[in-house]
Amino acid sequence: MTTREPLSTPFTATSTADDVVRGIDLGGVRAIVTGASSGIGVETARALTAAGAEVTLAVRNTAAGEAVAEAIAKSTAESGGANEGPRPRVVRLDLADRASVARCVDAWDGPLHLLINNAGVVTSGLERTREGWELQFATNHLGHLALATGLHNALALGAADRGGARIVAVSSTAHMRAGIDFDDLHFERRGYDPQIAYAQSKTANSLFAVEASRRWASDGIVANAVNPGGVATGLQRNFTARQRESLDAAEAAGVFTYKTVEQGAATTIVAAVAPQFAHSGGHYLDDCREAYTVPNDADLAQHPHGVKEWALDPATAHHLWTVSTTLLHL
Repeated sequence: MTTREPLSTPFTATSTADDVVRGIDLGGVRAIVTGASSGIGVETARALTAAGAEVTLAVRNTAAGEAVAEAIAKSTAESGGANEGPRPRVVRLDLADRASVARCVDAWDGPLHLLINNAGVVTSGLERTREGWELQFATNHLGHLALATGLHNALALGAADRGGARIVAVSSTAHMRAGIDFDDLHFERRGYDPQIAYAQSKTANSLFAVEASRRWASDGIVANAVNPGGVATGLQRNFTARQRESLDAAEAAGVFTYKTVEQGAATTIVAAVAPQFAHSGGHYLDDCREAYTVPNDADLAQHPHGVKEWALDPATAHHLWTVSTTLLHL
């Protein structure tokens, strides 16, 4: 466990995305936000656009994405901000489909300064991709890894252009439920538990940030993972009764307090624009600051804002990257 003080910012659990970008000019910054047709992704894209960034919404449902882009353009115009960016662009991206990821990568041209890996899926039962991969792991981790590696050169261009590029991987407190089961990543032998599968994918998101930063820091690219906190979004639409009961029990026990979407997006925006994380990667942020590290056997109820050691372990991160890129033929 680290003994240094976690990186901090002036922002807190109640800060909003607008609080974080206030006074910041993102003119000339090009950003991609995955899963930006609903929930936290919409607010993330809106805040970046309001600060002047040129934002691309990478979404499965392009009709919904276009509606969001229009709403963002309208809201930023009405706000009268001096730095507001152009109307967001919309591209189709299905993270569970390798061909869709490849098309999205191929369609990108020029530098990229911010990649916000926000999209995520929760399932109530076992679902698989055409490759036979467990859907939550395939979407939340493998798809984003393929996207980031495909856009590496664009990020490197962005880093050269502005002195650094950043990737933000949206993780979750759920990571504390499970590490990576390398012997059965896709639940081919063990019984399927959607909560454990989701937890494994969120641990993978944090480990991605660790290894991406190690590999790409010399290119000026850093990656950090964030926990948005408890936010009621469409992500919960597929929850089973057991999953809902577990969430309600956690809230009742004080493990978390529900945030607004605006507050939930704040930690993502901190990782994307705060100077404290401009050149420092491999961290896990919670409530707008770096979380403290806790042992793997730590009780979630006692450490609701920590990050488990298994989600930051460099050796595990390296192994996961190797296994994942082999699966993806990268």
